[in-house]
Amino acid sequence: MRLSDLPKGAAAVVDRVEDAHAEDPIAQRLRDLGFVEGEPVRLVARGPLGADPLLVQIGSTRFALRRSEAARISVRMEAA
Repeated sequence: MRLSDLPKGAAAVVDRVEDAHAEDPIAQRLRDLGFVEGEPVRLVARGPLGADPLLVQIGSTRFALRRSEAARISVRMEAA
């Protein structure tokens, strides 16, 4: 599942960040920000009408991501 498809308020764990092309600077920046395998993540909110931006939380840090950026992040839902 993609982070951009995660339901609002749902918790998940990062599987990987996928590069759009070789040496993708956006994918690398996401990894630098903490979107790494095994890291818990939660979708806090979506922009107006379910659009951009997405408010995502990792630990105590929140990030506003475009849907296209969040779509690069593969996640798996946490067991309830």
